[in-house]
Amino acid sequence: MSEIIVSTTSRLEGRPAKEYLGIVTGEVIVGANLFRDLFASVRDIVGGRSGAYEDVLQRAREQAIGEMRMRAATLGANAVVGVDLDYEVLGANGSMLMVSASGTAILV
Repeated sequence: MSEIIVSTTSRLEGRPAKEYLGIVTGEVIVGANLFRDLFASVRDIVGGRSGAYEDVLQRAREQAIGEMRMRAATLGANAVVGVDLDYEVLGANGSMLMVSASGTAILV
C-alpha cells in the first residue's frame, strides 16, 4: 500500500481531487488500566501531566488514523481530506476511551 495522504483541510493545495470515493472511518476503543487510572488521578490532583494517558491517546489516535487509511486504500484512494478526530469516554465509570477518525477518501 502506498502512503495515503491525510489532511484536516478540505483539499490539498496544488493537487485537485480527480474523484471523491466516499467517507472513510477508523475507530479504536481502549480500556484504561486500573493502576494507571489511580496514578493519573494522583498526578491530576498535584497538577502534573499524565504521561501514561498521553501515550494511550497517541497510540489510539495513530491506530484510528491507520485504520481509516486502510479503508481509503481499499476504495482506491491515495488521500483522505477533511479528517476529523473525535474522542469519547465510554463505560459505566468512564473506563474506556474511543478514538475515531473520519474523512473523505479521494484520488488526486
